[in-house]
Amino acid sequence: MWLLLAVLSAILLGLYDVAKKQALRKNGVLTVLLVATAFSTLFLCPFLRIGPLKDHLQLLLKAVLVTASWVSGLAALKLLPLTTVSTFKGSRPVFVVLFSVLIFGEKLDWMQWLGVAIVLGALFLLGHTSRKDAPAKVRRAGFVYLGISILTGVASALYDKHIMSALEPLFVQSWTNLFITLLLALCILVSRLVCHSERSEESAPPFRWDWTLLLVAVLITGADMLYFFSLKQPDALLSIISTVRRTSIIVTFVCGALLFKEGNIREKSLNLLMMAAGLALLLIGSA
Repeated sequence: MWLLLAVLSAILLGLYDVAKKQALRKNGVLTVLLVATAFSTLFLCPFLRIGPLKDHLQLLLKAVLVTASWVSGLAALKLLPLTTVSTFKGSRPVFVVLFSVLIFGEKLDWMQWLGVAIVLGALFLLGHTSRKDAPAKVRRAGFVYLGISILTGVASALYDKHIMSALEPLFVQSWTNLFITLLLALCILVSRLVCHSERSEESAPPFRWDWTLLLVAVLITGADMLYFFSLKQPDALLSIISTVRRTSIIVTFVCGALLFKEGNIREKSLNLLMMAAGLALLLIGSA
């Protein structure tokens, strides 16, 4: 059951990435995140309940990790093609596995290590392929943001395994979304104050309503809900769930090619197939 929930979460997560890319055409990174997360919090407000201070502090830390991952991820998405970002983000399960070995003492067999090596090789080749997508300076900044997004996302996934052993999924999701909304509002306030002091309109664009923002909220709410319920199952394995969720790159890659007409699709397709093979080895080896 938990594996099916993870697969459904992956599908919604892929569509969520596509909707984010579309939403960024009219609004800035922080605006898209704030509005979408505020809607998600509104959807989940019936599940808000008072709990111990310790639980709320744990969820506040998770909110900080998620906010950092989202902001840096969307900043990367603003600078790099969707096909590049989605494929790189597909590497997260590899780092989840590696940190599971270091932190939790999990053991990898030869098939899993081979999968790790193949995915890392695919990432190296994708970095070479993506040189044509943007000027060098923009590309470097995009990859820095992308690296921050991946590392904080991995930290969040590992932390999820820790907190979900004692907390209920909807309690975690509802309060985390509320904390994220507050953090994003604070970020935007600081950004506006800085922009006002510098009298710069370019770095603080006005808000423009887009129905895609509501779609983004619906998709991420559904994807996260399925993820938390999957992770809550007694026999659930974080390494497999994380790997399955990253198959969302298939959805985002296809949509990036068809809807946004992004370049170097043939070369990136080979990188994607290589990464898919590595992820398959990880999945099989973890079964």
